[in-house]
Amino acid sequence: MRSIRAAAVGAVTMSLALAASACGGGSSGGGSNDSPKELTYWASNQGASVEVDKKVLQPELDKFEKETGIKVKLEVVPWSDLLNRILTATTSGQGPDILNIGNTWSASLQATGALLPWDAKNFDKIGGKDRFVESALGSTGVEGQDPAAVPLYSMAYALYYNKQMFADAGVTKPPATWDELVETGKKISGDGKWALGAEGSNLSNNIHQVFVLGKQHGADFFTADGKPDFTSDGAVAAVKQYVDLMAKDKVIAPGNAEYAQNQSLSDFAKGKTAMVLWQTASATFKTMGMKEDEWGVAPAPVASGTPGAGQATNSMVAGINMAVFKNTDNVDGATTFVKFMTSDAEQKILNEAYGSIPPVKAAQSDPAFNTQATAVLRETLATSAAALPQVPDESQFETAVGTAVKELFADAAAGRAVTAESVKEKLAKAQQQMPTK
Repeated sequence: MRSIRAAAVGAVTMSLALAASACGGGSSGGGSNDSPKELTYWASNQGASVEVDKKVLQPELDKFEKETGIKVKLEVVPWSDLLNRILTATTSGQGPDILNIGNTWSASLQATGALLPWDAKNFDKIGGKDRFVESALGSTGVEGQDPAAVPLYSMAYALYYNKQMFADAGVTKPPATWDELVETGKKISGDGKWALGAEGSNLSNNIHQVFVLGKQHGADFFTADGKPDFTSDGAVAAVKQYVDLMAKDKVIAPGNAEYAQNQSLSDFAKGKTAMVLWQTASATFKTMGMKEDEWGVAPAPVASGTPGAGQATNSMVAGINMAVFKNTDNVDGATTFVKFMTSDAEQKILNEAYGSIPPVKAAQSDPAFNTQATAVLRETLATSAAALPQVPDESQFETAVGTAVKELFADAAAGRAVTAESVKEKLAKAQQQMPTK
């Protein structure tokens, strides 16, 4: 999911556990077709602004109405509000029929019981489960249970780099390993310019980065049975390596410790920062005035220089899913709308507009998704991305560990020592904040 949702993550508290008998869509039963000619859709803010999203989505909703006679009332909800809105809807029953959710929320929201399960019968209504790529399906809910949502947009992290800044520093190729990144960074950093951008106060982005580094260090942050495991040697090493890019290696500007709203992308577009690790950034760069030939994209670094599975993982499986409130008063219309939005044709239109990758196999193979902007992302999703832990407490994990990393970046920016011991202390505190069963 998009990293700008950090503010929303803080809303996930024990209310998730209290929402087990939640309802939505204005119906008090288990779903009906009492309002067959209308739907309400909460879309997440995927474009540069809410208005951009409306321009992308409204023509497609009009097309759906013409085909089916069902009018879709659209509301584009900013990430800062989305999770709060969803949680309120799960407890009050005053929610939409269909909504977008960040894929990392799937298991947590599944635990509320508010979302329609996508069993074989429901998947058959939209053309079958096998239409979707396996990596995207891996972030739709708890393993072994029917998914709580259907993949809509897929994203992956990559290393974006400024070609002119590289040339000015005599750098001829993007770094493939972390050692190379630091070496490259030291050639670039200086005179007000920095090598790598970060969003140190963005809890979700922090989690995405340290989760990937955790995989590279052999750590998952959760045990096989879903219990928090934040203080393992691998987890501590991952967090320290990330924060050390500012604290020790000096390739991230101290001011980035306060970034939380995509300021690192703005710095990149203005030529202040040479590299950024981001998911699906090409459309944003264009909005910010960059030409496509001014930047390049390469796989995110791994220790070996060759991305792959396991300890060569270099991205989390990012993306947006579509969910249906179980108590919608237009259950047939809602599933028909999901079928429309995940059709081959719409997947190409929508993902091309947002610079993301279709999670639908047939659409993903279209040449439109083999450009500079998307080819690396597609390959990453297919070969070297891993899903964040699909456990009910995943959202609380984002809050607790994301905050620990934020505090460590603040220490680094202030010149306070970031040691293995201080990292472990922060992570132990984060683990204590997790719900007890």
